[in-house]
Amino acid sequence: MPRKKKIVVATGGGFDPLHEGHIRLFKEAKQLGDVLVVMLNSDAQVKKKKGSTFYPSQDERKEIIESIRYVDKVIIDPGKDTTCEEALKLVKPDILAKGGDRVPGAMPEIELEVCEELGIMIVYNVGGAKVQSSSWLLKRLASSSSVLRERVSV
Repeated sequence: MPRKKKIVVATGGGFDPLHEGHIRLFKEAKQLGDVLVVMLNSDAQVKKKKGSTFYPSQDERKEIIESIRYVDKVIIDPGKDTTCEEALKLVKPDILAKGGDRVPGAMPEIELEVCEELGIMIVYNVGGAKVQSSSWLLKRLASSSSVLRERVSV
């Protein structure tokens, strides 16, 4: 009897810093198949998107995400741009799970082309509506830090 092919699901992002919305994404993405691969943005990609990184290195982010029970494998995205087409070509998943803040029509054209070329099904709104944002967290932290510095200097 032939072995059933495992369904590979991939999702990607910076996850810097990691928050509850990311965990919900991983949990629901894992339910779409047998193997969940996280395509982690490199430090260079995160800096290009956000200007800086929160975690000291992509290796630290990778290790943290690898410890999450829903995640089977983490790869550092080898691409130079902020899109995930290079990682998609490497992983060749059956399904690409896009988080709750990703909607049809808002995906980079190059990613859509690679998905079509490789026969990757795209599933949107995985993990539900956006409940948190790494950028929001960092803004709150910066705001709290400035308030704390003001109090300490008084």
